[in-house]
Amino acid sequence: MRHGDKVNNLGRKKAHREALLSNLAIQLIAHKRIVTTLAKAKALRTYVEPLITKSKQNTTHQRRVVFSYLQNKEAIKELFDVISEKIAGRPGGYTRILKLGIRPGDNAEQALIELVDFNEIYGKAAEAKAEPAKRTRRAGGSRKKADTAAEAATPEQTQGAGPAADAAPESAEQQPS
Repeated sequence: MRHGDKVNNLGRKKAHREALLSNLAIQLIAHKRIVTTLAKAKALRTYVEPLITKSKQNTTHQRRVVFSYLQNKEAIKELFDVISEKIAGRPGGYTRILKLGIRPGDNAEQALIELVDFNEIYGKAAEAKAEPAKRTRRAGGSRKKADTAAEAATPEQTQGAGPAADAAPESAEQQPS
Protein backbone atom coordinates (compact mmCIF):
# COMPACT_ATOMS: atom_id res chain seq x y z
CA MET A 1 0.00 0.00 0.00
CA ARG A 2 1.13 3.55 -0.67
CA HIS A 3 -0.34 5.38 2.31
CA GLY A 4 1.13 8.87 2.60
CA ASP A 5 3.38 8.43 -0.44
CA LYS A 6 2.97 11.69 -2.32
CA VAL A 7 5.72 11.17 -4.92
CA ASN A 8 4.46 10.57 -8.45
CA ASN A 9 6.75 7.81 -9.66
CA LEU A 10 5.91 8.46 -13.33
CA GLY A 11 6.24 4.72 -14.03
CA ARG A 12 10.03 4.82 -13.50
CA LYS A 13 12.57 3.70 -10.95
CA LYS A 14 14.22 6.32 -8.74
CA ALA A 15 17.38 6.84 -10.80
CA HIS A 16 15.46 7.05 -14.07
CA ARG A 17 12.93 9.48 -12.56
CA GLU A 18 15.65 11.76 -11.16
CA ALA A 19 17.45 11.79 -14.51
CA LEU A 20 14.19 12.64 -16.28
CA LEU A 21 13.37 15.50 -13.90
CA SER A 22 16.93 16.81 -14.08
CA ASN A 23 16.80 16.90 -17.88
CA LEU A 24 13.38 18.56 -17.87
CA ALA A 25 14.61 21.16 -15.36
CA ILE A 26 17.66 21.93 -17.50
CA GLN A 27 15.47 22.43 -20.56
CA LEU A 28 13.02 24.59 -18.60
CA ILE A 29 15.86 26.81 -17.37
CA ALA A 30 17.36 27.07 -20.85
CA HIS A 31 14.16 27.69 -22.83
CA LYS A 32 11.95 29.23 -20.09
CA ARG A 33 8.98 27.07 -21.23
CA ILE A 34 8.54 23.48 -22.33
CA VAL A 35 5.66 21.25 -23.45
CA THR A 36 5.37 17.88 -21.73
CA THR A 37 2.71 15.66 -20.20
CA LEU A 38 0.65 17.02 -17.34
CA ALA A 39 1.98 14.45 -14.85
CA LYS A 40 5.60 15.28 -15.72
CA ALA A 41 4.89 19.02 -15.51
CA LYS A 42 3.41 18.66 -12.03
CA ALA A 43 6.35 16.54 -10.89
CA LEU A 44 8.78 19.02 -12.45
CA ARG A 45 7.19 21.91 -10.55
CA THR A 46 7.96 20.30 -7.19
CA TYR A 47 11.49 19.51 -8.41
CA VAL A 48 12.52 22.86 -9.89
CA GLU A 49 10.89 25.43 -7.59
CA PRO A 50 13.13 24.65 -4.58
CA LEU A 51 16.14 24.94 -6.91
CA ILE A 52 14.97 28.37 -8.05
CA THR A 53 14.54 29.39 -4.41
CA LYS A 54 18.10 28.28 -3.71
CA SER A 55 19.32 30.43 -6.60
CA LYS A 56 18.27 33.59 -4.77
CA GLN A 57 21.34 33.20 -2.57
CA ASN A 58 24.26 33.37 -4.98
CA THR A 59 26.83 31.57 -2.85
CA THR A 60 29.26 28.82 -3.70
CA HIS A 61 27.44 26.44 -1.41
CA GLN A 62 24.06 27.04 -3.07
CA ARG A 63 25.62 26.67 -6.52
CA ARG A 64 27.06 23.31 -5.50
CA VAL A 65 23.76 22.16 -4.02
CA VAL A 66 21.89 23.04 -7.22
CA PHE A 67 24.67 21.50 -9.34
CA SER A 68 24.19 18.22 -7.47
CA TYR A 69 20.64 18.15 -8.87
CA LEU A 70 21.25 19.41 -12.40
CA GLN A 71 24.88 18.56 -13.35
CA ASN A 72 24.91 21.19 -16.10
CA LYS A 73 27.18 24.23 -15.85
CA GLU A 74 25.29 26.28 -18.45
CA ALA A 75 21.99 25.75 -16.65
CA ILE A 76 23.58 26.79 -13.34
CA LYS A 77 24.94 29.98 -14.90
CA GLU A 78 21.57 30.80 -16.44
CA LEU A 79 19.72 30.06 -13.20
CA PHE A 80 21.98 32.07 -10.90
CA ASP A 81 22.71 34.98 -13.26
CA VAL A 82 19.56 35.61 -15.30
CA ILE A 83 16.63 33.89 -13.61
CA SER A 84 17.51 34.74 -10.00
CA GLU A 85 17.61 38.47 -10.84
CA LYS A 86 14.11 38.42 -12.29
CA ILE A 87 12.52 36.38 -9.49
CA ALA A 88 14.25 38.19 -6.62
CA GLY A 89 11.07 39.87 -5.38
CA ARG A 90 8.77 36.88 -5.83
CA PRO A 91 8.15 34.82 -2.67
CA GLY A 92 7.34 31.62 -4.57
CA GLY A 93 5.25 30.26 -7.40
CA TYR A 94 7.91 30.61 -10.07
CA THR A 95 6.24 28.28 -12.59
CA ARG A 96 2.88 28.18 -14.33
CA ILE A 97 1.25 25.09 -15.84
CA LEU A 98 -1.22 25.53 -18.70
CA LYS A 99 -3.17 22.52 -19.97
CA LEU A 100 -3.01 22.05 -23.74
CA GLY A 101 -5.37 19.15 -24.35
CA ILE A 102 -4.58 15.61 -25.42
CA ARG A 103 -1.83 14.27 -27.66
CA PRO A 104 -3.30 12.52 -30.71
CA GLY A 105 -0.85 9.60 -30.70
CA ASP A 106 -1.41 8.16 -27.23
CA ASN A 107 -4.17 10.34 -25.74
CA ALA A 108 -1.79 11.71 -23.07
CA GLU A 109 -2.81 15.02 -21.51
CA GLN A 110 -0.26 17.67 -22.48
CA ALA A 111 0.71 20.81 -20.58
CA LEU A 112 2.98 23.79 -21.03
CA ILE A 113 5.13 24.63 -18.01
CA GLU A 114 6.81 28.01 -18.02
CA LEU A 115 8.65 30.40 -15.76
CA VAL A 116 6.16 33.06 -14.73
CA ASP A 117 8.47 36.10 -14.91
CA PHE A 118 9.60 35.32 -18.45
CA ASN A 119 6.17 35.44 -20.07
CA GLU A 120 5.65 38.74 -21.89
CA ILE A 121 1.90 38.27 -22.30
CA TYR A 122 1.02 37.78 -18.63
CA GLY A 123 4.09 39.41 -17.08
CA LYS A 124 3.55 43.08 -17.94
CA ALA A 125 -0.13 43.09 -17.01
CA ALA A 126 0.64 41.28 -13.78
CA GLU A 127 3.42 43.74 -12.89
CA ALA A 128 1.14 46.72 -13.41
CA LYS A 129 -1.51 45.19 -11.16
CA ALA A 130 0.98 43.90 -8.59
CA GLU A 131 2.65 47.25 -7.84
CA PRO A 132 -0.25 49.02 -6.07
CA ALA A 133 -1.46 45.88 -4.27
CA LYS A 134 1.55 45.32 -1.98
CA ARG A 135 -0.36 45.90 1.25
CA THR A 136 -0.95 43.14 3.72
CA ARG A 137 -4.48 42.30 4.70
CA ARG A 138 -3.97 43.27 8.29
CA ALA A 139 -2.84 46.82 7.53
CA GLY A 140 -5.36 47.37 4.73
CA GLY A 141 -8.40 47.88 6.94
CA SER A 142 -6.90 50.52 9.22
CA ARG A 143 -5.40 52.40 6.28
CA LYS A 144 -8.75 52.50 4.53
CA LYS A 145 -10.42 53.93 7.62
CA ALA A 146 -7.68 56.54 8.00
CA ASP A 147 -7.88 57.43 4.30
CA THR A 148 -11.64 57.89 4.39
CA ALA A 149 -11.38 60.04 7.53
CA ALA A 150 -8.70 62.17 5.86
CA GLU A 151 -10.81 62.53 2.73
CA ALA A 152 -13.80 63.59 4.79
CA ALA A 153 -11.82 66.43 6.36
CA THR A 154 -10.16 67.87 3.26
CA PRO A 155 -9.65 71.65 3.16
CA GLU A 156 -11.92 72.02 0.11
CA GLN A 157 -14.86 70.60 2.02
CA THR A 158 -14.18 72.70 5.11
CA GLN A 159 -13.94 75.85 3.01
CA GLY A 160 -17.19 74.95 1.26
CA ALA A 161 -18.94 74.44 4.58
CA GLY A 162 -17.61 77.72 6.00
CA PRO A 163 -19.70 80.17 3.92
CA ALA A 164 -22.81 78.08 4.40
CA ALA A 165 -22.25 78.11 8.13
CA ASP A 166 -21.63 81.85 8.05
CA ALA A 167 -24.79 82.45 6.03
CA ALA A 168 -27.01 80.65 8.53
CA PRO A 169 -26.22 82.95 11.49
CA GLU A 170 -26.65 86.04 9.32
CA SER A 171 -30.12 84.95 8.30
CA ALA A 172 -30.91 84.21 11.92
CA GLU A 173 -29.72 87.69 12.90
CA GLN A 174 -31.84 89.30 10.20
CA GLN A 175 -35.09 87.58 11.19
CA PRO A 176 -35.44 89.05 14.70
CA SER A 177 -34.86 92.60 13.52
